[in-house]
Order: sequence, then structure tokens, then C-alpha cells
Amino acid sequence: MARVIELNKSITDSNDRDAQQLREELRRRGLFLINLMSSPGSGKTTLLSRTITDLKDDVGIAVLEADIESDVDAAHIESLGAVALQVHTDGMCHMDAGMTRRGLEGMDLTDIQLAFLENVGNLICPAEYDTGAHANVMLLSVPEGDDKPLKYPLMFSMVDALVITKTDTLEYFDFSIEKCAERVRRLNPGVQIFPVSAETGEGMDAWENWLKSHLE
Repeated sequence: MARVIELNKSITDSNDRDAQQLREELRRRGLFLINLMSSPGSGKTTLLSRTITDLKDDVGIAVLEADIESDVDAAHIESLGAVALQVHTDGMCHMDAGMTRRGLEGMDLTDIQLAFLENVGNLICPAEYDTGAHANVMLLSVPEGDDKPLKYPLMFSMVDALVITKTDTLEYFDFSIEKCAERVRRLNPGVQIFPVSAETGEGMDAWENWLKSHLE
């Protein structure tokens, strides 16, 4: 007869404790951390670029770029005047609290009030690990389709805000913002939803005001 061990505690229990400790430390320092998640190609770096350009004169911004390989995103973000650091996850498909802490410790966060963790691009693993962020934000681009909440319910149910990106392409794709919002709010009634185009600037004010409200 096979031996069975019942695991009554979450295997992420230790990570959850580390995440809460990191969150409290950052709060005491006056630094607000956002965990930014999405599929590859949804426009995370483009949204960050526009956000940094719009806010950098008033807010100190840092970006922790998580990728399996490459450093192109961090180099681009740094060229915009933000503090940036690239971390490679050695094949892992997510960031956890310990990895986030090590990344932040490698950055000069003097005069930084707002930090973004650009998580590894996928809609599965990142939803399962607390990074120590104060807010979880997901990006969904118009070309991906408005049915994504039906396919990845965990991700949509755990975010504080959903940014619908590339709205300047709505005329070319079968995407309904209203239908998408209805599906997301069925999973997550309190979620904030921001339809934006980082290309044209449409909707960016609402997104950026939400960010600034947390800093205040």
C-alpha cells in the first residue's frame, strides 16, 4: 500500500510570509510596489514607457524587469530616465517574494516612490505567487480577445486593476470592452478597469491618477 502524506499547509506558506514582510518594509520606506502581469506582447513595456514619460517629473520611478533572457527592456526603461534593473529567472515562469527582494536590493531606490515589477509574461504562474507588491495589475490587449477571463480565471480574480491596452486597435478586432468588463467583474467585483492606448494617450489620465492616489 502506497504511503500518503497530506499537505494541509500551502507550499507557498513561506513565500507568503516573506511577501508580507517585504510589503511592510516597503511601506515604511514610502515606496509603493506594483506587480505588473500579462501575456507576452500585451504592451507592458509600452505602457510603462508612457507612464514614466508622463510622471517622471513628479514621481521617482523604478522598474524591475523580469525575463528568462535578454536585457533590452531594462535598457529602454533606463533611457527614459527611470531606475531599471533586469533580472533573469533562470527558466522560471514567475517571480516570488525572495526574488523580488533580491532585485530591489540591487537597485538605487533613493528618491523612488513608485516601483514596478514587470513580471515574466504569462497568465498562469505569476498569479500563484505573492511577490510582496502592494497592488497586482494585469494587462490585457485588445488583439488577445475579450474571452481571456473565461480561460484564465485565477489571474483575473486576484488583480486590483485591469488595464485594457491597445484600444486604438478596437476597430480592427472583435473585442467588446463592455463584455470583457462584465466577465472580469463576475470573477472580481472590486477590480478597477482602465481602457488605454499608450500610443495615443487615450485613457492614460485615469490610469495615472489611480497610481498617484496610492502614493498620496
